[in-house]
Amino acid sequence: MLLYFAVFVILLFLLKGYFIIADHLNIVDKPNERSSHSHLTIRGGGILFPLATLAWFLLYGFVEPWIILAMLLLAAISFIDDILTLSSGIRILAHFAAVSLLFWQLNIFGMPWYIIFAAYLLTIGWINAFNFMDGINGITVFYSLVTICSFLWINMSITFIPNQLLVLLIISALIFSYYNARVRAITFAGDVGSVTMAFLLAWFMISLILKTGRFEYILFFAVYGIDSVFTIFFRLLRHENIFEAHRTHLFQYLSNEIKWPQILVSSIFGSIQLIINAVTIFLIEKDRMTLSVFVLILLTLSILYLTLRFITIKSIQKRSFR
Repeated sequence: MLLYFAVFVILLFLLKGYFIIADHLNIVDKPNERSSHSHLTIRGGGILFPLATLAWFLLYGFVEPWIILAMLLLAAISFIDDILTLSSGIRILAHFAAVSLLFWQLNIFGMPWYIIFAAYLLTIGWINAFNFMDGINGITVFYSLVTICSFLWINMSITFIPNQLLVLLIISALIFSYYNARVRAITFAGDVGSVTMAFLLAWFMISLILKTGRFEYILFFAVYGIDSVFTIFFRLLRHENIFEAHRTHLFQYLSNEIKWPQILVSSIFGSIQLIINAVTIFLIEKDRMTLSVFVLILLTLSILYLTLRFITIKSIQKRSFR
């Protein structure tokens, strides 16, 4: 417990120090027509997430070195991208290299080629989807806390990831939330935060599935996954460049057009995912999660999402005609 408190204090001071450096070097997020904010905000506060992971690595025996190397690669490239804006090709190449190191550490390459291909597609897709969803105050940290706490709950009975790592990440997320989950955020996670957090969550998810053989735990990513997949689908229908910034996620419609408070929208998204996680854990523990139930849950969530999206867009259109 004392060690956790010490890490809390160190991370807090490191973040305060980063604020000074970022302010001096002008590492800020400037509002534009696609932004969900209207003032200059320090970018890259999510650097706490890789720092907390690195602290775990140094304090608890240098475990999983290839995965930590992969995370540091992603953190470095993402931080540079926060400052200079790199090409999408460089970012994707870094994602591919990092995911390859992750798969190497987890022995994924010993599986059939089609599983490896699907794993690459889903993992890299997840990392980018999580990054794109980082658009309003609180959404990344609330979603991360819900997911990490769900992993921690399972880890109490099925050890698939070190508890200390999960706790340190929760500590870093709580610190970050103080400066981000507010009406006027002091800092945004930046790519360095959202990309590395997505990578870490992917690591935990793959480890859990490998440990239990239950792919249904992928429902822990359902809210972000469904919103991202359908948003990409609708953007493709409109012949838009899906790699460009936009404001057409459901959470963006709710906060930017309907004018719901950003923290409220983030809380709703996090709460829905929490309910899904609880139901998933219950059904798996009671051995009631069959393939049919899994598909039914996904279909139900998709229908609810599309219905809410349709109602929201109709409401926005009515307002525009007034």
